Amino acid sequence: MPDATIHEDLRRLAAAYDVVPGYRGHDGLEHEATDETVVRVLAALGVDASSPQRVALALAHVENTPWRRTLPPVVVTRAGRTVRVPVHVTHGDPVDVWLELDPEVGGGRREVTQVDVVVEPRTVDGRLVGRATFELPPDLPLGWHEIHAEGPSAQAHSPVVVTPDRLELPQRLRDGGAWGVMAQLYSVRSRASWGVGDLADLAELGWLAGRRWGADFLLVNPLHAAEPVEPLTPSPYLPTTRRFVNPLYVRVEDVRETAYLSAADRALVEWAAEPVLVLDTDPGPIDRDTAWAAKRSALEVVFAHPRSPARQAAFDAFVEEQGEGLREFALWCALVERHGPPAGWPAELHDPLSDAVAAAAVELHDRVVFHSWLQWVADEQLEHAQRVARENGMALGIMHDLAVGVHPEGADAWALRDVLATGASVGAPPDMYNQQGQDWSQPPWHPEALARAAYRPYRDMLRTVLRHAGAIRIDHVIGLFRLWWVPAGNAATDGAYVRYDHDALVGILALEAHRAGAVVIGEDLGTVEPWVADYLSERGVLGTSVLWFEQEADGSPRAPESYRRLALATVTTHDLPPTAGYLAGEHVALRERLGLLTRPAREVRAEAAAERDRMLAALRDRGLVGDDPSEREVVEALHAWIRATPAVLLGVSLADAVGERRAQNQPGTDQEYPNWKVPLADGTGRLVLLDDLFTHARAESLARVMRR
Repeated sequence: MPDATIHEDLRRLAAAYDVVPGYRGHDGLEHEATDETVVRVLAALGVDASSPQRVALALAHVENTPWRRTLPPVVVTRAGRTVRVPVHVTHGDPVDVWLELDPEVGGGRREVTQVDVVVEPRTVDGRLVGRATFELPPDLPLGWHEIHAEGPSAQAHSPVVVTPDRLELPQRLRDGGAWGVMAQLYSVRSRASWGVGDLADLAELGWLAGRRWGADFLLVNPLHAAEPVEPLTPSPYLPTTRRFVNPLYVRVEDVRETAYLSAADRALVEWAAEPVLVLDTDPGPIDRDTAWAAKRSALEVVFAHPRSPARQAAFDAFVEEQGEGLREFALWCALVERHGPPAGWPAELHDPLSDAVAAAAVELHDRVVFHSWLQWVADEQLEHAQRVARENGMALGIMHDLAVGVHPEGADAWALRDVLATGASVGAPPDMYNQQGQDWSQPPWHPEALARAAYRPYRDMLRTVLRHAGAIRIDHVIGLFRLWWVPAGNAATDGAYVRYDHDALVGILALEAHRAGAVVIGEDLGTVEPWVADYLSERGVLGTSVLWFEQEADGSPRAPESYRRLALATVTTHDLPPTAGYLAGEHVALRERLGLLTRPAREVRAEAAAERDRMLAALRDRGLVGDDPSEREVVEALHAWIRATPAVLLGVSLADAVGERRAQNQPGTDQEYPNWKVPLADGTGRLVLLDDLFTHARAESLARVMRR
């Protein structure tokens, strides 16, 4: 589209659908998407912009869309604020509008007032449409209410979501900061694990961190579900669903019915465990497939054992509470067992609403119940872990991690197909650590479709994750504001940002966290617009400060006193090597070995060495290390540095506590590196089991630094 007028029309259409062709990169320069990329992103949104005529038609359509609706699909506002709602009817028709309040806050009816706002009528689809404006009262309670409109040409209702103006911190955090441990749960194995750290290990680690180390929270990797059959996707950040839990983390022996098995059935469970218990002391990559095959076999035996009436009633109540979302997820699991990955399914099964899927649900009923049961027992064990953490001194307990998105062939991509976009995937533009950009292969939320669904899929996901959480970390929180869409077939560098209604997404997050009594932390690293941090702070969502990224303009370390207060401050992240490895330049050496550097290795090594030397000099200036400190002394000094910040939350990687050097993940790689498969070990590569942590001198020493 070389013509300037056509180019401008395309940009107008892009703006109407919140596609942002330009952005300021990590290099400080403005980057502009090509028209071809904009057309492809619009196509992924369901908008045909393939010709000037199509662009003109799409512009006319988007301008008329609000006038075709009696009410907006959803209204999201903040407590204490007045909001005006447009109501569209045939011009001149009367309309009656009122609110039905959320039953969870007592229910009832509230009248709303029409205000005198003159808006010229518009002819849409041959009908003259008028707009009446109604004002919602500012004293509405928090919750999910419903606005109704009735009249000769109106019969509609829509949710009205009143969210906290600000999510307040618990009194404990307002009075003083708190610190906690950050762990990749699958890597923290005990001698009773089945080759992978599990929810029983989570409870043990919560007890240890709270009771012995004095920690206030335990942040774990996303526990979202993977595939129900092998091979399992190892990345916890590429789950099949973000709503439900990976049953790989269930401890078989802790399911109550296991205790009542017959001798023959107990033998079956023990036989299943034998080949995987030895994996706990295997220093090689974590073998999820073998572990899950054994655990699934044992869980089948336990599931078949009769449940007591009370237990059955509790299971039935859980299924009822989780509703259609659980039924669809369990059915998807059963279909994968029967037909394999969705790419190979019969065409008629790709539509969750098809007759074929309904018939399959009847045929596979027993398997649907089994996968629902797995979620129930996982939920029980999560509840237990959170209770143990809180009862042993933690102010928050378990902090869950919410991944950015889901696997493109996963359960959510199937069940939520109406609110996820196809033809594009989520990623990130180039930054200082990933100069080639990133494509995470995850389908993004479709902004308009999600709003049409009144954000209920998003709300339901948050409610399930927050069930047993004292806090939640939102990975790539900028995704609530905008996401980098990479059209299918494009390189990760050749994408564009699509904006979301951040007031709605952040507001609903705050509402559900408020109801759960949880703190919210947003991972706001990378290419983030400066105003985003201020907005999140205003809404009570904490940011993230990582020591190595907190630098002044000249590259010198930012003084601890200058850190944000409303943040989770850490030395490292799961996308960097542990601190001992970072000090040794592992983040450069690994990328050099894997061919991920875009500049000469000697230059990057020199920069890393200079960064380390500046940090060491700053530590010496504060008297935190001497002239020739050991690795352990430097690691503890770096944590003393963040201990001196005003940040209300401080995080310590468990890998740092034991001296681990290997990264759990190297962004930009797949099979080239054992991402998400590295078992916890010390600096010599010797495995560190959960059992060992109870007497681990280095871990206890670092905990003392954080307790001061």
